[in-house]
Amino acid sequence: MLFSLQVKGYRGVMNALKVAAKVLPMPKPTLFSGPGSSLELCEAIAQMGTQNVLIVTDEVLHKLGILDNIKKSLEENGINFVVYDGILPDPTYDQVETGLAMYKENGCEAILAVGGGSPIDAAKVIAARVTNDRPIKKLSGFFKVWKAPAPFFAIPTTAGTGSEVTIAAVVSDPVTHQKTPLMDPKLVPMMASLDASLMTGLPPHVTSATGMDALTHAVEAYISMNASPDTDSYAVAATRLIMQNLEKVVEKGDDIEARQNMALASYYAGLAFTKASLGYVHAISHNFGAKYGTPHGLGNAIVLPYVLDYSKEAAAERLAKLAEVSGLAVGGETDLELAQKFIDRIREMNNKFGIPAHLEALKKDDIPAIAKLALKEAHLNYPVPRYMDQPTCEQFIRQMLA
Repeated sequence: MLFSLQVKGYRGVMNALKVAAKVLPMPKPTLFSGPGSSLELCEAIAQMGTQNVLIVTDEVLHKLGILDNIKKSLEENGINFVVYDGILPDPTYDQVETGLAMYKENGCEAILAVGGGSPIDAAKVIAARVTNDRPIKKLSGFFKVWKAPAPFFAIPTTAGTGSEVTIAAVVSDPVTHQKTPLMDPKLVPMMASLDASLMTGLPPHVTSATGMDALTHAVEAYISMNASPDTDSYAVAATRLIMQNLEKVVEKGDDIEARQNMALASYYAGLAFTKASLGYVHAISHNFGAKYGTPHGLGNAIVLPYVLDYSKEAAAERLAKLAEVSGLAVGGETDLELAQKFIDRIREMNNKFGIPAHLEALKKDDIPAIAKLALKEAHLNYPVPRYMDQPTCEQFIRQMLA
């Protein structure tokens, strides 16, 4: 009885968020798309009169030379820059504050993020901190970025997070290891580039995990209780593109057309979940990342089929539609049968990509705390099709013990 009353309360909050998503404008970045489009973005930054940029990235990308052509283009367009490559997976407050100090010390006027979700998220928070002189915790939650951030541009180098188009950024408290989400339309970049030529060298394990991350965004947005016709269109398009192209890019990383399709799929999925929101996959995966440093895409890939098993009956019709656009329907199946085919296909893909069905780092004694934090995140933020209570969530997570 008590849990039923709580669910009604959660539904009320989610309905309010649905109304807000319809009323509030959700900006989109000016988009440059296609091989070489990152250089077009550099030219556009120069055309805006920007003369000094902080590039936010990670050390691996910097050492691999992924930034070389971008830096050359900035120089050719008369833009000075300084590179901050200290962003790690699961970025922390400390990394944000270091980037902020570099921005101020070098007289920067704008920020260019180059990388996956971690550099882009960190760059968003750095940009917000430039103009909002308040601790990160005070900026967390919905609509707490009161002043417009410093001019911010994004060049994703993975097709997964969709951070180049979302209103969200997630960084972690280095002491408690808890995730701190910032959600505000002001965090959407002014401009972004989807440049597949920067993604051809990604190793298969990164390609597969980030691709499954994008799929998770599309699926959770589509089965969300706050889905709408426009988010449905983006989620369906993203799912179709991922199912047609992810295996291609895992097997043949230099397939530029398939890479570009995956970049577009990630972008579409980001547009979908920005308005429709996410679900238990992200709530649990975020806490795996905070507790064990599990890469976000990998965590989502592991958790996704388990959550869909739990949600299957409540979301059967919608999962059946995703099975159809994935080419899994042969005719005559019930919605439940198609939903199961879709879940089975996800498990099959994970297995083919070498993504485990269980989390090696997960410890039995940690499960109650992880479940509590995951439910707190989900019930305050995500319009899931079927809710869990604490005992159910603990039992659910135990299935992922190695």
